Amino acid sequence: MLPWTRGIRKEFLPLFDWAPGSAPVLKPVAHLVLETMIGAGADDVTLVVNPRDLSFVQNYFTVDKEFLRRHAAHSERLEETRRFYRTLSGLHLHFAIQSPARGFGDAVLQAQPFVGSGNFILQAGDAVLIEPHRGALLGRLSRLLEAEALDAVILVRKVADPSRYGVVEVTPAGRFEGLRRFHVVGMEEKPLRPRSSWAATAAYAFSPRLFDGFHAILREKRPRELEVTDAIRWLIRNGGRVSALALTPSAGEWRSVGSPEGYLRAVKRTRALLTRNAGRTADRPRARRAKN
Repeated sequence: MLPWTRGIRKEFLPLFDWAPGSAPVLKPVAHLVLETMIGAGADDVTLVVNPRDLSFVQNYFTVDKEFLRRHAAHSERLEETRRFYRTLSGLHLHFAIQSPARGFGDAVLQAQPFVGSGNFILQAGDAVLIEPHRGALLGRLSRLLEAEALDAVILVRKVADPSRYGVVEVTPAGRFEGLRRFHVVGMEEKPLRPRSSWAATAAYAFSPRLFDGFHAILREKRPRELEVTDAIRWLIRNGGRVSALALTPSAGEWRSVGSPEGYLRAVKRTRALLTRNAGRTADRPRARRAKN
């Protein structure tokens, strides 16, 4: 994504969103991810950032009353910002530093002091879950983890070229809250010969045993980069119970902005959904008047 990401992180690329009670808006991907976390029930969230990005990210996710005062002349454009600030006011938000960047797993490991000894949900900041009800999918992952005292639950989707993704090897395990459920028996990052067409999205629910896996891998191998896939494989090898839920078109979509093509598809998709939602909203008043 260079040279764009030389100045602004891809997590702050804008996508379209439909704001209740206001005009359509553009929101950074990271903003949408935070709202997804909150929709899943999270009230304590840790954002892992590079030190050079810390002030920018903190400024965005901090209530700025002066900003509202400066733009008071355009009050109609600030309704979504006010709503977001109300959300932030009720949230315990932490910032963890990853320096240097040594993989997605290493980023998660930096959040351990804030996560503590409880279960937690995780989502990468450079992709969005587009759902009828924001946070519903992460909520399902979390509820399955809690209900069966699992160590990990992964959201997976079928893909045409699994060699580009973290591939999950599974066996059927019925259904959970309307989604196909699997037992995970293996996982491999970007394999040359994939054993399945099920790819992991970067949306998970974990027990704190995930951190045991990270520390064990660092002691045994000292890899240059630490990945979440490595720790999930450690869990499986060491008796951990790992499940997966399969994403369906009716439940939602996973859209990554990690490449120019992926970002273009995400923009087009969120714009199309915004147009569809706007059409439905425009129809509602006419329907009510006709009924009366």
